[in-house]
Amino acid sequence: MFDDEYAASLLKSGIIEAKAGEINLARNYLDRAIYAASDHDLRAEAWYWMSTTTQKAGEKRKMLENALANDLMHARARRALAVLDGKLKQDEIVNPDALPPAPDHLTSVDAERFVCPKCGGRMVYAPDGHSLVCEYCTRREALGTKPSQAEEQDFYVAMATARGHRKPVAVQVFHCHGCGSEFVLPPDVMSATCAYCNSPHVVKLDETRELIEPEGIIPHAFSQHRAAEILVAWVENHKIPPQDKVEIPRGLYVPVWTFDIGGGIDYSGDMVEQERQFGQRANQVRHVADRYAVSVDDLPVPASRKLARSLESLLPTYRLEALQAYDARYLADWMAEVYDIPMADASLDARSRAYQRYKPIIAADLAPITNLRMSSANLAIESFKLVLLPLWTTTFRYDGQDIPLLINGQTSAVQGRVPHGETRKFLGWLEDLLGIEDQ
Repeated sequence: MFDDEYAASLLKSGIIEAKAGEINLARNYLDRAIYAASDHDLRAEAWYWMSTTTQKAGEKRKMLENALANDLMHARARRALAVLDGKLKQDEIVNPDALPPAPDHLTSVDAERFVCPKCGGRMVYAPDGHSLVCEYCTRREALGTKPSQAEEQDFYVAMATARGHRKPVAVQVFHCHGCGSEFVLPPDVMSATCAYCNSPHVVKLDETRELIEPEGIIPHAFSQHRAAEILVAWVENHKIPPQDKVEIPRGLYVPVWTFDIGGGIDYSGDMVEQERQFGQRANQVRHVADRYAVSVDDLPVPASRKLARSLESLLPTYRLEALQAYDARYLADWMAEVYDIPMADASLDARSRAYQRYKPIIAADLAPITNLRMSSANLAIESFKLVLLPLWTTTFRYDGQDIPLLINGQTSAVQGRVPHGETRKFLGWLEDLLGIEDQ
């Protein structure tokens, strides 16, 4: 007969003996704990500790797989299996309570230069999603006919290493002293204009930062002229006459974390059932408890605090299935904002969002259950990636307010706050305020 309390005591004894190096005694305790336990978490923990009692790769793998069969989200078992598979090196595993300090000195940057092979001019990214174009002789160079897909990173492996906690790649960074924003610069750039506040700066070439390199990118799909046309259409549709010079939309890439989430949401409650007693029907309350399976693919979370609130409502308009493997050539003539929300912090936000998304679904599916209680304790991040999404941004002035406006650089969807007050007829002079001409 299963006895989880007895199994827990056996497990505790087995762990003590394993840590003391008493391998045979530890295996005896752990084997009995596995046999006595009905709880899958107890069994998973016992199988994990059993795997620490052997150095035989085949035997260790089988024990770790047994642990994961009982608890797919067992972090230490997944990391140990990653070590066996060569995905994680033992010397890369860090103590999260004593992380090595990030270097505070400046390092050199190995920046690619994209030069036209015909005339030696600068090659910039063309918003067709497939090529670089020379600014002088207009020669085009294909980026590749079959772009590879962005790879997702195993969350458990990343969080076991410094990569999940610090920034490992040195890149050239531009810091705007006007609004405080930071951007990864295109290669070989000597000056830059902030994509947010439009203030010009001369770049110091020795300013570097260590950052996690993006895994994926959605290339910009249209030009600045087209972005301006979209802005005109949005303002006209909302009948908002701007009252000052409107800045031409400025293009950039914004960083976003995406997460795959699995596991489940534990729930418990009361179920009222009818039973016959002495020839009459009577209500009987039965306590129920179970786990609701959860699967979320590519849940996006902003990686920058600058536009986090405004970007929230625009993120669902991106088609993330179009993500391509990151290639530095996509940043030619574009700036990419530096992330300032760590992956570990964003993962907590992602779990919370997944939980809030599923709560009404579970409540609807389990409507007959009363006093329903839920727990997100068994929700788990399975994998993640840092991606760059194309964005156009500008502001216009109305009734003394600066109205921010964001344009999805992939789908042309617009996110902007419609100003309060009396709606007036659009006067048709936004093109003049933007300073755009027919092309």
